[in-house]
Amino acid sequence: MKKSLLALAALGAFASVASAQSSVTLFGIVDLSLRNASSTGAGSTQTMAQDGYNSSRLGVRGVEDIGGGLKAGFHLEGAINPDTGTPGGQTWQRRSTVSLMGGFGEVRLGRDYTPSFWNYTVFDAFGTNGVGSATNVNKENNQTTFVRANNSVGYFLPSNLGGLYGQVMIAAPEGNNNGKYFGGRVGYGAGPFNAAVAIGQQNAVAPKYKTTNIGLSYDFGFAKAMFMWAQEKNSASIPKETHMNLGLTAPVGAGELRASFNRADVANSTGDASQLAVGYVHNLSKRTALYGTFSRLTNKGGVAGGSRLTNNGLTPTAGGKATGVEVGVRHSF
Repeated sequence: MKKSLLALAALGAFASVASAQSSVTLFGIVDLSLRNASSTGAGSTQTMAQDGYNSSRLGVRGVEDIGGGLKAGFHLEGAINPDTGTPGGQTWQRRSTVSLMGGFGEVRLGRDYTPSFWNYTVFDAFGTNGVGSATNVNKENNQTTFVRANNSVGYFLPSNLGGLYGQVMIAAPEGNNNGKYFGGRVGYGAGPFNAAVAIGQQNAVAPKYKTTNIGLSYDFGFAKAMFMWAQEKNSASIPKETHMNLGLTAPVGAGELRASFNRADVANSTGDASQLAVGYVHNLSKRTALYGTFSRLTNKGGVAGGSRLTNNGLTPTAGGKATGVEVGVRHSF
């Protein structure tokens, strides 16, 4: 009897140690808004939209201490459509990775954000979400690997380098020539200052897309200023495109004011665009927030914008404008 009790006690102690060495977390965001969008030549739409402040998602992640200073981890995250309750695209299409971590940094395999995308969202006052997203005036956001890449191998520098951070990624096409990607990002963030530069290339049969961008931000306390510059070009006859994004966020009591100005300049062309956006987020708690955003996009060019100039799917005609307004609620768990 005593031996049985000792065995049970030892088993319980072992289970406690194993439990302490690994953890699994369920997490998610539900973000819904009422949105009105109108555009010259394209009419208007009134919808219950999502992702106005943060992208709605459901995920599970975990880390295991495997000894010797090494840890293994996984991250599965998928988009959801909370307005209808249906899945949002392929299963776990936001991120599906497995990692090995240690003093050397992190090696990550699977589907993940590309290094060249990070500056677009980190240095955008609206985080590339909703009617104020800087990507509303971006032509190349229809690339297969503009935001994420499948079948990727990535390496991240360790986090103890005094503010220096960086990553590189290569993604195999596996029969899809548009899915072949390689890129890198390096930056420095310490105290109120943050800066990063990134490059990326998507190889395809035709054309090849190349992106170079740089982002800067400085938090003055009373306000945080942001800047992002990007140049996109390809091997086809489409002219190269230059983007400039100026952003500002400012704490106001329990909330935050947000504002940005974005401009897209197409070389040797009149097909340019600009967007002005303002918004406010009011935090009811650490997890729940109310928000409102207004944006005005102007197609200054002599040609229609196509995929370059869109505001919630509505493309203004040449010389026209597009307006977006939304109010919503975001809850995270």
